[in-house]
Amino acid sequence: MTDTSIKVELQELAPLIHQALLSPHINEQDLKEACQLARHYCFGGLCTTLNCLAKAREHLGAKGSTKLIAVIAFPFGAIPKELKIAESEYAAAQGAEEFDVVPNFSALSQGKHEIFAEEIASLCDLGLPTRIILDVNQLSSEKLKMAIEAAIDAGAYGLQTGNGFGKAATTEHVRQVKGITKGRCSIKAVGGIHTLPHALELINEGANLLGTSNGHELIKAFHHGNR
Repeated sequence: MTDTSIKVELQELAPLIHQALLSPHINEQDLKEACQLARHYCFGGLCTTLNCLAKAREHLGAKGSTKLIAVIAFPFGAIPKELKIAESEYAAAQGAEEFDVVPNFSALSQGKHEIFAEEIASLCDLGLPTRIILDVNQLSSEKLKMAIEAAIDAGAYGLQTGNGFGKAATTEHVRQVKGITKGRCSIKAVGGIHTLPHALELINEGANLLGTSNGHELIKAFHHGNR
């Protein structure tokens, strides 16, 4: 077994992986192959943009263990609530099963917590599991706590540590979020997850899910380490 502080089997690791397909330059063949691999390995999710949703649904086939996840207002969330709702409704119509949403950080930064929370509640009310993309690198401890509490109160299904830009996800990020959520929702670690040891460290710290563009590479590393 791979020498890490936490021991997992392949069938336990794969469902924790959300394969990210967010590059604006991805071509249809790469999209098709990524969907096939995600389905083959039974990844927990495949996360992509609105432009790719219809084809991703087609390539994934019927709904199964690999959920099709749409990013909403990605990557910075700087669009009106009405457009976030419209994006979410469009995503659902294209076969999305979950939303990863970037919230209104401007409202949060200005202390307009009701506006921040109301937007999240409006999206959660659409009926699909909604995960809120935080920005742990940029938020103070106070703002992070406010964001998490507001998201949970508004009905968020889960929280994500970041949007994948900037610094890699760390065990400290997971520890911070876990300390506030106290088991009330799932935690998805995102950002710079390229190696199996890094992935397992995040899981060991309390991440329930891993968002990465390197899901296939993690599985290959797992197999290599278990020969």
